[in-house]
Amino acid sequence: MLASRVTAVLGPTNTGKTHYAIERMLSYRSGIIGLPLRLLAREVYDRIVAIRGPSVVALVTGEERIVPPRAAYWVCTVEAMPDGMGCDFLAVDEIQLCADPERGHVFTDRLLNARGLHETLFLGAETMRSAIAALVPEAQFMRRERMSLLSYTGSKKISRMPERAAIVGFSVENVYAIAELLRRTKGGAAVVMGALSPRTRNAQVEMYQNGDVDYLVATDAIGMGLNLDISHVAFSALSKFDGRRMRPLQPEELAQIAGRAGRHTDNGTFGVTGEAAPLDEAVAEAICDHRFSPVKKLHWRNSDLQFGSVKRLINTLEQRTDDFWLTRVRESDDLRALKALAGDAEVAARATDGPSVRLLWDVCRIPDFRGISAGEHAGLLTQIYHDLHQLGHVSANWFGLQVRRIDRTDGDIDTLSKRLAYIRTWTYVAQRKGWLVDESHWREETRAVEDRLSDALHGALTQRFVDRRTSILLRRLRQKESLVADVNDKGEVTVEGEFVGRLEGFRFRMDKAGSPDEAKTLRQASVAALVPQFHLRADRFYNAPDPEIDFTEQGGLMWGEQAVGKLVTGADPYKPGIEVFVDDEAGPDVAAKVQRRLQHFIDRKIAAGFEPLLALKNDETLTGGAKGFAYRMAENFGVIPRGEVADEVKALDQDARGALRKHGIRFGQFTVFMPLLLKPAPTRLRLILWSLAKGLSEFPESPPAGLVTVPASKDAVQGYYAMAGYRAAGERAIRIDMLERLADMLRDKDSRSGFEANPDMLSITGMTLDQFADLMQGLGYKAEKGEREKTKAARPPETPETPAPDTAPAGVPDDTPSEIPDTTPSETPYDIPRELPVDTPAESPADAPQEIPVPPSEPDVPEAEIFYTFTWGGRAPRQNSRPQGAKPRGKGKPKGRGKPEGQQKPQTYQAKPKREKQIDPDNPFAAALAGFKKD
Repeated sequence: MLASRVTAVLGPTNTGKTHYAIERMLSYRSGIIGLPLRLLAREVYDRIVAIRGPSVVALVTGEERIVPPRAAYWVCTVEAMPDGMGCDFLAVDEIQLCADPERGHVFTDRLLNARGLHETLFLGAETMRSAIAALVPEAQFMRRERMSLLSYTGSKKISRMPERAAIVGFSVENVYAIAELLRRTKGGAAVVMGALSPRTRNAQVEMYQNGDVDYLVATDAIGMGLNLDISHVAFSALSKFDGRRMRPLQPEELAQIAGRAGRHTDNGTFGVTGEAAPLDEAVAEAICDHRFSPVKKLHWRNSDLQFGSVKRLINTLEQRTDDFWLTRVRESDDLRALKALAGDAEVAARATDGPSVRLLWDVCRIPDFRGISAGEHAGLLTQIYHDLHQLGHVSANWFGLQVRRIDRTDGDIDTLSKRLAYIRTWTYVAQRKGWLVDESHWREETRAVEDRLSDALHGALTQRFVDRRTSILLRRLRQKESLVADVNDKGEVTVEGEFVGRLEGFRFRMDKAGSPDEAKTLRQASVAALVPQFHLRADRFYNAPDPEIDFTEQGGLMWGEQAVGKLVTGADPYKPGIEVFVDDEAGPDVAAKVQRRLQHFIDRKIAAGFEPLLALKNDETLTGGAKGFAYRMAENFGVIPRGEVADEVKALDQDARGALRKHGIRFGQFTVFMPLLLKPAPTRLRLILWSLAKGLSEFPESPPAGLVTVPASKDAVQGYYAMAGYRAAGERAIRIDMLERLADMLRDKDSRSGFEANPDMLSITGMTLDQFADLMQGLGYKAEKGEREKTKAARPPETPETPAPDTAPAGVPDDTPSEIPDTTPSETPYDIPRELPVDTPAESPADAPQEIPVPPSEPDVPEAEIFYTFTWGGRAPRQNSRPQGAKPRGKGKPKGRGKPEGQQKPQTYQAKPKREKQIDPDNPFAAALAGFKKD
């Protein structure tokens, strides 16, 4: 039989060494390949399964074991490579790891002792040539050149990182921070770390390879043969923690990672980013030219172990070598655990023979995946060893409890990562042959838990570090594809199925973004797809009927519930300008179309609402004083306090007044106005036009429709109440048409001697007596309060009710607004008498007489009532003229003026009823007021 051929295939990254080894292995009937990472082992396993099928391919790692009955090709991690299998072919990848301080002794042992029956390959860097030549003299060497060029590009900001780039960090915190920044600026990144399970890592890599994201954030794990479509590698740091201290990365280590850039014949680049300083020119050139110092020492540990006792085992593990090329490895984790357990008295008592010592060593080789303290890890190993030694297997109840405690998919990324590390420990235990009673069940169970945690971790990583929406839109833009936008009836905008924001009228309100950079990116992608939608909406808006459009009391213009513009001051108070709310990206055509439609709308609203006023303004038949007064009415939007135009009104002759009255002008005692313009719609529009004319920054709102009086604010803008159709008087403001009706009632009152308010006055104002007194004082009257004995009114004779007429009688003034509010005073100034209740005994004997004696009545206690006497005060607050019906008092003081309240002599009244003014049958409160009529 021919001796095994040993070949060292050396060269830089991207030379196809691993691919060459797979081809060579598949050319034999059996083979085994050792790989440095569980992730890489899974990748190679999947590739071979795709070629030969799963029935002949085995996968063996510390936490995973897939061994079909007819397995011919074994894919393993270097630590899990089985001994003495007698395969035709054997290969070990990344053989330069012989120089690694932590794992180097395992690779060195494979270099010295692992051989295939026919062919053995060692794959790695050119730096191992001298060491392999010295330690394996029979080895042949094959040099493979890189298939693409690698060049150094210096430092770049992460925000300017080119697409298909990998950014390398050397701590979990650093990786997460970079991924978060990429999510905000570039739409997201995939995350690859050595601590991830193969399932999580594959899901993240697939997301990157498919183009869902264009960036990869990874630890130095990507340097170990992971084949990814990377065009640029950027180092965020140039040093790392090696388990004991922070140390700078060696040039060959940087080259191993940088070499991941450029696949096959595609050239690649590398550089630095973040806080990493630019590389020295010599280091950068060495990486580009693949020139590094050769490896001079390989880490070694004695593999010829003796299990006679624990002490003997420790001695053989610590044995030194005299070989120039080999150096004893520093104390490893498994040796440290062995020493810790050897110090336990119970463990020492059990480990007294060869099998028990070998078992103890196998337990101590369980990796500390959890990263807990050495003491906690030793305690876990002690429990496992006791079960195996005493029971022959790990307790199923205890093992199941540990697994169930981990089987939870809630929590954040760190929590899920910790649980995933914990389950790796129990997966490793389940993979050990003979350590569990039902090992097949527990292998499936731990694998299922790991898969669930892996999927949850992938979901958490994607949710935190990937904005799929921004990423997809940017990718479509880069590919110059036309994006498809859709807007539903709620205004929600989706682009390529991703929700991006809302269209409010003709403005795009983007969905919440994490940063200004992210917002800019998202808007750039969204608006490009929304331009056709803007044009479609503009066409629909231009053809929309007027009822779909409205204006707000602040001058805003609404299309349904969406703001599309606002009114601004124009050259003519009756032709305001339009400022449209249209995004710049919609284009000038859309803005012009929206502006024209809104201008048509507001012009028609003004023409309809102010039709009588505009007819007055444009009446060419008016001349002289009538023409001038018409312009004054137009300037004041149809409402002028009479005091402001008293002289002009006085100058009008009867013909001029008649011509103006034909246009609906009413010359009231307090206000000159057009009753048709007091309706709610014209009033609302008048306040807006008046506010624009005065240049107000905040427009006052119109009072609620239908109220006769409203509270009067002292802070109101001068002229507001007149434009609102009210006149402020005291604490309240009264509607001007109702004020004129009140003035008609006051006309025949003796304002010099004094008069009292009658029910009609209180009814039309909807006020209590005290509120009415305040109103009268606000109109210029003096209100003198008094108290007197209340006069009881006799019960009126019962008369059949007369139905109210269906139609109002003729004689209602034409200039009175048609709507009269249904307001009732909260207090009635006169009490309606009612009969006193009759006391009735609770029980009466059967022979009691039918007549019940009336107890003697107590003498009546007189009731007092409050009344006000109103006299003209000589002036009207806030006005420039007094009412026409008020009579001047002359030069002397009015009667009773100046006397303290309570000392004035009350007026006397006769017992017989006096004749009162007939109640207006047009008044909606006529029926209620009839109750106040005296006999």
